[in-house]
Amino acid sequence: MQIVAALSSAQEVGEMILQDLFRVWPYILFGLFISMVVCLFFILIMRFLAGLMVWLSITGVIALLSFGVYLCYSRYASLSPTATSPTQSTEDFYLAQPRSIGLSQIDLTDIFRVNFKSYFAKRDTWLVLLIITASLLAIILLILIFLRKRIRIAIELIREASRAVGSVTSSLLFPVFPWIVQLMALAWGLSVALYLASSGKAEYRVTNPTNDACGCNLKPGDVCIPSDFEVDCYSSSCSCQFFAVGTDKYVPWLQAFNLFGTLWLLFFISAAGEMVLAGVFGTWYWTWNKAVGLPFFAVTGSIWRTLRYHIGTLAFGSLLIAICRFIRIMLEYIHHKLKKRDNKVVQCLLCCLRCCFWCLEKFLRFLNRNAYVMCAIHGTNFCKSAKDAFNLLLRNVIRVIVLDKVTDFLLFLGKILIVTGMTVSAYYVFGNETTFFEGWVPQLNYYFLPIIVIAIGTYFIATVFFGVYAMAIDTLFLCFLEDSERNDGSAEKPYFMSKNLMKILGKKNLLRK
Repeated sequence: MQIVAALSSAQEVGEMILQDLFRVWPYILFGLFISMVVCLFFILIMRFLAGLMVWLSITGVIALLSFGVYLCYSRYASLSPTATSPTQSTEDFYLAQPRSIGLSQIDLTDIFRVNFKSYFAKRDTWLVLLIITASLLAIILLILIFLRKRIRIAIELIREASRAVGSVTSSLLFPVFPWIVQLMALAWGLSVALYLASSGKAEYRVTNPTNDACGCNLKPGDVCIPSDFEVDCYSSSCSCQFFAVGTDKYVPWLQAFNLFGTLWLLFFISAAGEMVLAGVFGTWYWTWNKAVGLPFFAVTGSIWRTLRYHIGTLAFGSLLIAICRFIRIMLEYIHHKLKKRDNKVVQCLLCCLRCCFWCLEKFLRFLNRNAYVMCAIHGTNFCKSAKDAFNLLLRNVIRVIVLDKVTDFLLFLGKILIVTGMTVSAYYVFGNETTFFEGWVPQLNYYFLPIIVIAIGTYFIATVFFGVYAMAIDTLFLCFLEDSERNDGSAEKPYFMSKNLMKILGKKNLLRK
């Protein structure tokens, strides 16, 4: 009865969540549309005000974290150690009940509300939040203090990326297409997995409530064939009923093959998207007259070159990642099976293997990304492109560690600023924190549900848009390193970088005034 009551309460919670989603889905879609507009406006405005937008992002994140520190401290100071709230007393009531009270006497929805509210009525919760926000604020301030000179170069790279993205605005919408193709590939893989799981022959067994023999050399539990059973067995109490679907011995191997193929296909599509963008931005960097810009169909041209000349490169690079990810999945499966085994040596070995293959996959993804850039620029094969990219990065390891990570950090701040701003706005709309939206927003059982959905959706949208920026920065950064090594500013070998970037690095072109 307790299990039935728990399932009933869980079903009620699910129904209430679905009711909330049905009521506010237009508001959620409108909020996600606003998020897309904000991301698009943020990226477009960075073409003209890259430095200002970066510093505004930094200032905005510092201001939000400072406000978070103030809010957490004020709430922590306002709650005395002995203070209790109605939600806490309700929770204590449930916890103080005798063990004999079953789940059927306690509504799971009430417990859900009580636990959620009681967490924010305790001093310890606000103390933990205060420590987290203060630590993040201190880390960001230290990074800005010690890397302030490198931030100037990073801002110039972002400005260059803004100009490149602005010259080919269709590149902003291009990641949607690989994402749709990946969803189709994932749906295909899941369909094949379900088909394999349901494959096999139906197995029937004899059933008899009295557990007596059926008079045809069969007893309850034996395998039977329905057509033969109806002819040979005359006992009215016996029946031949469906028991299960028998799985052939080769099905697990086919499932593993399908999993590996799906991983390979997903990584192949992702690699194709990276190489297409690398071809577009690499062409823009090595164009002398950047004011003219690239042709209108620059993205489609890069798609054609990628599919015409670099399919093998994409297949080989994605194969390496797929093998590494497949091994990681197998290690996770073995770890799950051996979790109950109390063998410290095996657990330590599995932990080391999982860590090593995780690091290997991260390294391969980093190497492949730069290899795709070199391949898109020079048209070389995967091995030569990976070798050239690795040697180029190794010769400029300080710039790679500092500049590349600083630009990623600055873009991450912009992404966090957008996500945080939309989440706070959604909180004021759905959390009844202001009277302006009274009568417009419907009453909800769980007001935080649309806030969470909008926050996750905004993060996904920002990741798609800023992913184009990240690829542009990585491509231009690699081109910038090669430009610095291959050219010297003379009439025969002029720099292709911007004037501001040459000014920061103390370089100049003899052809340019």
